[in-house]
Amino acid sequence: MKTGSNVIAAGSARLLSVIETARELGISRSVVYELLASGALRSAKIGRRRLIPREAVEEFIAGLAPQARPA
Repeated sequence: MKTGSNVIAAGSARLLSVIETARELGISRSVVYELLASGALRSAKIGRRRLIPREAVEEFIAGLAPQARPA
């Protein structure tokens, strides 16, 4: 396998398409677009494509975790 710096292993891409993001989150494409429109999920428009940084997906998931309540 080629090991050049341009090669990105599956699952390690820094920018995800809307479809890839939907698969990662287990939701539909339209829900991803709703999250983008509401600002709940960050993205960048590159050309005609809307790309979501992997970090934005991780931040979104972290925000879904229930907050610990002090005892």
